[in-house]
Amino acid sequence: MEEIVTRDNTLLNEANSIHVFGAGLNKERNAWHSISKLSQMGFRVIPIHIRDAGATISGIPIRSGLEKGLRLEIIVLFLAPKRARDVVRSLLLMELEKHPMIWFQPGAEDDISISWLNDAGWPVRYDDCIVEYSEKNNISKIPSLYPWFLQVQDINGTGCSNWSVHDDMKDTGPLTSKLEWVGDLIDLEFSEHNIPTYIRSLKLQNENLEQCARRLAA
Repeated sequence: MEEIVTRDNTLLNEANSIHVFGAGLNKERNAWHSISKLSQMGFRVIPIHIRDAGATISGIPIRSGLEKGLRLEIIVLFLAPKRARDVVRSLLLMELEKHPMIWFQPGAEDDISISWLNDAGWPVRYDDCIVEYSEKNNISKIPSLYPWFLQVQDINGTGCSNWSVHDDMKDTGPLTSKLEWVGDLIDLEFSEHNIPTYIRSLKLQNENLEQCARRLAA
């Protein structure tokens, strides 16, 4: 058991980003509360919820899913076991340079998924809450704040898209127009989705990616 604790402490201390599946706008769910708590510990937290994507939790934009090209470090599952298995299956099929740690929150545990992960040699945890574990083991780091970006279809039905940049930490509710892409500066730099790929192609010689993204939003 000590070896597992040492491993998990090391992985959490070395990680910068935590992707949280099941974190939507329902404030009665533990997943919603976990976002602000993990963020306050200094983690870059990425909530994932397909229905609530584009809205925010504690000013952090909710994504609709994982995109190719992104570095995955810790994956937390606030899902029913069957849905957790679907996510694990998708992860195992991805071509990843390094296996992320998969953390099953209480109630998300699925024996089949855990068996798959163990057989594949992935680090997995399923007997504790990641927030409580991190608090108990004094896991914290210096937070890094990143602007985030949103592209939605024009609400007037013109067929155009609206690109915007956001620096505040305000909570926003469900979108009123169709989401095309949302992510922070890290996502914008590494995602292979067609929208961030296109934004990167527009960078001028004398500007960095953030400057480019802000220019396009002006």
